[in-house]
Amino acid sequence: MPNGCVKLVLVPFLRDRCRRFQMTSSSRLPSSVLASDQLGFASIDAVTAALASAGYISTPSISTALYLAHHLRKPVLVEGPAGVGKTDMAVCISRALSYPLLRLQCYEGLDESKALYEWQYGKQLLYTQVLKDKINHLIGDADSIEASLAKLSGFRDLFFSREFLAPRPVLKAMEQDGGSVLLIDEIDKSDEAFEALLLEVLADYQVTIPEIGTIQAQTPPLVILTSNNTRELGDALKRRCLHLHVGFPDADREQQIVRARVPDIAQSLLKQMVDFVQSLREQDIRKLPSISETVDWARTLLLMHAEALDPALVRSTLSVLLKRQTDVISLDGKLDSLTHAAITGPGAAA
Repeated sequence: MPNGCVKLVLVPFLRDRCRRFQMTSSSRLPSSVLASDQLGFASIDAVTAALASAGYISTPSISTALYLAHHLRKPVLVEGPAGVGKTDMAVCISRALSYPLLRLQCYEGLDESKALYEWQYGKQLLYTQVLKDKINHLIGDADSIEASLAKLSGFRDLFFSREFLAPRPVLKAMEQDGGSVLLIDEIDKSDEAFEALLLEVLADYQVTIPEIGTIQAQTPPLVILTSNNTRELGDALKRRCLHLHVGFPDADREQQIVRARVPDIAQSLLKQMVDFVQSLREQDIRKLPSISETVDWARTLLLMHAEALDPALVRSTLSVLLKRQTDVISLDGKLDSLTHAAITGPGAAA
């Protein structure tokens, strides 16, 4: 297999293979995994239904990736444009499984003190002061430096112990006995050093702390990493993950997504606005409108009591969809025809 993430291809026999895997390996899975099967991850179709109940409209490739990640205990690297629902996927997974969600937002310069753990220096200093005040009582009748150090050795070890450790999202996810969803959001915004820091976590579900040792997850978390492809990720990280690409949805799925988020919108207006957004994505503009912006536009139109699109309404609310003024200017001469086509249906613009 070449370097990089596992490519998920939905082939006719995949569902049968997954069912066979479930039957032959269920006895080796943690009890929390078996319990979550009852909550909705027992099959690929069950994953789709569970996500739908949590408000996420899945696809066969998404459901397959999550099913495999859950049962194989493999992280999933989810790539795609910003705003297509990658983060929301992790949120809905945690709802569907009734797992706590631990989220780590990545940024340049992120290190272990914000991602894994941090020593509570204030408590350590307080402990040092207490030890200083009690030093004579602790040493007692020791008559040499060696004897004094021998009596204090236990306290010196306590200084770097679990009591003084503040867990951050990654370590917190490892410590959830009943399982958890760990969302490492926008991993492409971090640097290569942080990627290297994650390798042990992604491969073995453990964190090594030099002063304490290795902390192994009792129940491996379901790890979701998201990337907007602002930079190329390292092969070492990709090899440890399943790969899933989430792109812009087709019109039918986009209508379902908007309906799930904005249930009060009229069907006729929903179809018009989704057709209009779909046509915008075919234009030569720098920032294509995402699903989140479609949902925001639906809420905007509902707030304005719109019953149908018209050119004036589209122009007045276009800033909800387009975030660059250069894109607004470039489409100025096309808005009327695009609006007319969305109102009257496919082929009308011709």
